[in-house]
Amino acid sequence: MQRIAFGGGCHWCTEAIFQALKGVNQVDQGWVSSTHTDTTTLSEAVIVHFDPERISLDTLTEIHLFTHNATSNHSFRQKYRSAVYTFSDVQEKEAQDILKEKQKFFEKPLVTKVYPFGEFRLNDAQYLDYYKSNPNKPFCQVRIEPKLRVLLERYSTLIQKSNR
Repeated sequence: MQRIAFGGGCHWCTEAIFQALKGVNQVDQGWVSSTHTDTTTLSEAVIVHFDPERISLDTLTEIHLFTHNATSNHSFRQKYRSAVYTFSDVQEKEAQDILKEKQKFFEKPLVTKVYPFGEFRLNDAQYLDYYKSNPNKPFCQVRIEPKLRVLLERYSTLIQKSNR
């Protein structure tokens, strides 16, 4: 198993997306910071525990880019930092190379950055597995469902059967 952390939009949305994927064993939802000087504050994110034999870092990163607004440098970016948080120098280099390669899929420049992982704070228990526990809530219908539709349309072969 390997770990990678992703931040971009609401961690409830990000959690639901990665929980749906084959090869993902666990998703920890909460807040992540980096050791990088610009990113020492906590930002909504998830840590994805994955089997690289079943799903690659390349695929996980691509899914991340297509399921949040990875080209918008909006005013809430400090709370919703568009980021890939890495756990090793090798993983950091790989993630940087992946972002450069994935830019070709987007008309605007990606704002997503690669940072070394710093700290993680797990969300309160009542908010974990948010989509699975609350699929009919308006937030889930308006915010999470459209992202899951993108996942289904683009990556249907990667979705666990229980999530179809």
